[in-house]
Formats: sequence, structure tokens, C-alpha cells
Amino acid sequence: MAELISVIVATYNREDALDAALRGLSRQADRDFEVVVADDGSGPPTAQVIATWAARGGFPFAHARHEDRGFRLAEIRNRAIAKSRGELCIFLDGDCIPRPDFVAAHRRLAEPGWFVAGNRVLLGQALTARILNEGLAPELWGRGEWLQHRLRGEVSRVAPLAALPLGPLRRLGPTAWRSARGTNLAIRRADLDRVDGFDATFNGWGREDSDIMVRLIRAGIRRKDGRYATAVLHLWHSEADRARLPDNERRLDEVINGDRVRAVRGLSTVAS
Repeated sequence: MAELISVIVATYNREDALDAALRGLSRQADRDFEVVVADDGSGPPTAQVIATWAARGGFPFAHARHEDRGFRLAEIRNRAIAKSRGELCIFLDGDCIPRPDFVAAHRRLAEPGWFVAGNRVLLGQALTARILNEGLAPELWGRGEWLQHRLRGEVSRVAPLAALPLGPLRRLGPTAWRSARGTNLAIRRADLDRVDGFDATFNGWGREDSDIMVRLIRAGIRRKDGRYATAVLHLWHSEADRARLPDNERRLDEVINGDRVRAVRGLSTVAS
């Protein structure tokens, strides 16, 4: 039996995008996964979307939520990890639509001692609105459709949507955390436990994903490149409030210049 994968989907009051992300997960070729929604204090409409998908029974489903006290992505991810049962956790933002081979590609790339950082294609504002308002399914579009949208300037790029067997090239940047994002990130549960998960002292937007990757690398876990295999479709959104970013950057600098591996306030501080 294939090992269970936990796809942890982070969301906050964007139920239309979450619905599209969960639809993409419902179309996965690899079915040996569960979904845990990491809900950073959303209101009732998000709960309704979650309940609807959970009732469909396409995959095991769990919902981790805490009260809305501002942007607390690191903490809610830890709460979702605590509820998860998989040996591999894939972190996906709730405004990112996975294509049908997303879980299968992460399973192929997963191996002990490595985390996998995937990438994304940014969709423009008008295209995002059409997708959400008209119920379009971009996860099923072919190369020709994507080229048309690129020529119209509706997507940032299309090259990441190609599937390339890069083999050993995927291991060429084992400590290159700066170019990686938590939008599409796979970490083995044993490695999450080793560094005590995300650090919930990072409040407000920014740098909590860099922090965990720095600590993973310090713990001996290396980065594997998931490009040209795992790309997700990132729906447009307005820029997040970055008022806390300077504080988070100072906190990250302290981690980079120190020797700490475990989170200050991590996975061990939350209950499932």
C-alpha cells in the first residue's frame, strides 16, 4: 500500500478560491491522500465549502481552525499538521489550483532526507475572475489553451507547466532556500517533527516559510527542486498587508545567523 500523503490547504475567507483548489484535488490521479484545511479564522461561508467537499467523500477530510486574530499562517499550519495522518505533508495555499498529476508528482519526488519546493504560474486578475465566476477548470486545460492565455498576457508564464524529467538536476541546489516558497512545499512528517514545524512567533505576512526551510537545511534536510513537475495555478489576489514584514525579516535574520533548529513556538505547542 502506498504511503498516505496529507495535503494541507491554507485558507482565509476566500471560499471561491478554496472551492476551486479542492476541486483540483478531487481530480487527482493519485488517490492515496487526505486533505486537511488549515483555516486561519475564516467565517461561515468557508465552513460551508469545507462541509460540502467533506460530504462528497472523495478523500479523507479534516478541518483545523482557530479564531481570527490576524494573519497566523504558521500556527494554523501547525494545527493542521497535528490533525494529519500522512507520512508526507504537502503544503498548498488555498488560492492555488493543483493539476491532476500534482499529488503523483510529489510522491515521485519524495525521498528521505529531502524536502521538495515546487513552483506556480500566476494568473491575472481578469482571468481569475472568469475562472471563479464561470466555474472554469484551468487544471484541465491543455498546452494550446495556456499559450493563448500567455499571448493575451493573462498568465505570468507557461514554461513551468511542462513536465521535464530533470533527474539529478533536481538536487543541484540543496541549500537554496531563498528561491523557494511555502505555496507548494512538501516535507516529510518525521522532518517536521525534527524541527518542530513552523514557528508561530512569525505573525503577519511573510518569512515563516523561509524560516522553516533554513531550519530544515540546518538539520541536514536538503532541498529538491520540484519545478517542471509540480506547478500549481495561483489565482490572482490583492497584496497582503505587509505591516509586520520588517519584524518577521528581523526574526528570520536571527535564525539565519544563529544555530537553532527547532521552532521557538512550534508544532509541539498545539493540540490536534
